[in-house]
Amino acid sequence: MTNENYSAKDITVLEGLEAVRKRPGMYIGSTDKYGLHHLVYEVVDNSVDEHMAGVGSIIKITINKEGSVTVEDDGRGMPVDPHPVYKRPAMEIIVTKLHAGGKFDNKAYAVSGGLHGVGISVVSALSKDMTVDVKKEGKIYSQSYGIGIPKADMKVIGTAPKGEHGTKVTFLPDNDIFTVVDFDFKTLGTRFRETCFLNAGLKIIFTDERGDKVKSETYHYAGGLSEFVSWLNKTRKVIHTKPIYFKREDGNTIAEVAIQYSESYNENIQGFVNTINTIEGGTHVAGLKSALTRVINDYGTKKGILKKGQKLTGDDAREGITAVISIKMQDPQFEGQTKTKLGNGDIKGTVDSMATSALSDFFEENPSVAKSILNKATAALKAREAAKKAKDLVRRKNALGVGSGLPGKLADCSSRKKELTELYVVEGDSAGGTAKGGRDRETQAILPLRGKVLNVEKSNQARALGSEQISNLITAMGTGVGESFDIAKLRYNKIIIMTDADVDGQHIKALLLTLLYRYTPQLIEAGHIFVAVAPFFKIKKGNKDHYVYSGEELKKKMEELGGKGEVSRFKGLGEMNDEQLWNTTMNPKKRRMKQISIEDAVEADETFSLLMGDAVAPRRQFIEENADKAEVDL
Repeated sequence: MTNENYSAKDITVLEGLEAVRKRPGMYIGSTDKYGLHHLVYEVVDNSVDEHMAGVGSIIKITINKEGSVTVEDDGRGMPVDPHPVYKRPAMEIIVTKLHAGGKFDNKAYAVSGGLHGVGISVVSALSKDMTVDVKKEGKIYSQSYGIGIPKADMKVIGTAPKGEHGTKVTFLPDNDIFTVVDFDFKTLGTRFRETCFLNAGLKIIFTDERGDKVKSETYHYAGGLSEFVSWLNKTRKVIHTKPIYFKREDGNTIAEVAIQYSESYNENIQGFVNTINTIEGGTHVAGLKSALTRVINDYGTKKGILKKGQKLTGDDAREGITAVISIKMQDPQFEGQTKTKLGNGDIKGTVDSMATSALSDFFEENPSVAKSILNKATAALKAREAAKKAKDLVRRKNALGVGSGLPGKLADCSSRKKELTELYVVEGDSAGGTAKGGRDRETQAILPLRGKVLNVEKSNQARALGSEQISNLITAMGTGVGESFDIAKLRYNKIIIMTDADVDGQHIKALLLTLLYRYTPQLIEAGHIFVAVAPFFKIKKGNKDHYVYSGEELKKKMEELGGKGEVSRFKGLGEMNDEQLWNTTMNPKKRRMKQISIEDAVEADETFSLLMGDAVAPRRQFIEENADKAEVDL
């Protein structure tokens, strides 16, 4: 039960702010754009916690003209009475003391989504200026801070209209800490939309006052998770119009789930814990998956849809699923590569039990939807069995011959120290041959691919895994896919996509990234996937060659060289000789690479579905809206 009398005695202090400025990455992940946006999320999470406590319903977020951000809510307002131990206003303690807040004993907040009291004090420590205004008990209290230190005592600056209450925080990030202080409207908007989907009834009004024209968006979804799933599936053809939805409680744990199947072949399950996106999944997602597989098998057997002895795997049961599971709980324990995997062991059983009961009831009450889902799953089963027969035939052929079971085109490396090894996935036999000649044979393996890779967004798993190109890549990586995926079996520390810089090369890169995102997203999350950046131009001046990677770099380099030099454009990797490819693209001391990450799994899923799926109209709209952002090198 939420404590309506949220006051100073509810604030517990753990201490120390200087460490935040010395090692900001420990608290907000990094000091780049990711960390910058994290500041906003921490402040907004406090306002969302008020909504989850049943108090606030509207959050106004504004990027101000000078680059500061204001977050205003209609919650209870921070406590302003003196703290019983520190004898200072509680608001000052919350903002200036690390680990100070009302979220440690579960009295002021039953559940919360922020960093449990770390949030706003970290934002304060990393901001040049911060002002907090609190409307409470008919008054407006205010205090300003610079890098976490109060500029003056808290004071009353006005009278609050009767019945109004809430907190307003305005902060300006410190450009001595952050490498970039320019907030991205789209990145923030995506997060706020997601937050409102997860909190039915919450309204966020987001405004950007920078530039000549003010931008504003409002997010408000009465349908909550059901609306979220429909939104995620907007580019897909669904097989049942109304999503399956249920909400169950068990003690202090609340599980809310929405599910909708489409005609696509991919699985998209998004997990959240106290509004935090658990992109690596965890025990709550595992519980939902096991319940889903069991209920679908039981229903199929009971209704005679599955033949005697037939059993659907989890992959069969989840083909084409889009689902969101949102858990509200006390004391979540996170683990994994990005600390976004729920580890509480008891939650798997709790969710499994809740979901089994809810899904069984739904299937009995909605036989037409249940039958559509079973038909989809049994089609996946048949395709999988057909693919297995084809694979077994290939295995039997291989068993008669000699070899390691690795693809014949793979030029492996000799080192057995996995942390040193790299697999270059190269477009075309010509470039593959050059790469084999130029590589470091001890640490760099080469896998050439011939032609376009199958678009897995439009193909079922059986067809995809039956493709020689895809099968070769997955075999070379060693991890397997789906339920048999095991990251411990990854044969190389880095998987590097190396394609031409032309349109065809970019398309092949997109197809490969789609494959890796849909079939082995764990490799992206764990930071194993990279894209090699090949040079666009070579400038020859005298006996020396200079390589540049964009039109902008070409102009700068030509200026440096006094405008003299013979410029040639690389049309493809195969045009380089062994030494050139090594020096420009493969030498670890000189090369350029982009590490692929999934900052927001929801947006990544939407983008891949939009660009690589069947829906033409949304793709055309996306291209029209973003054409001006495309980078063109002349």
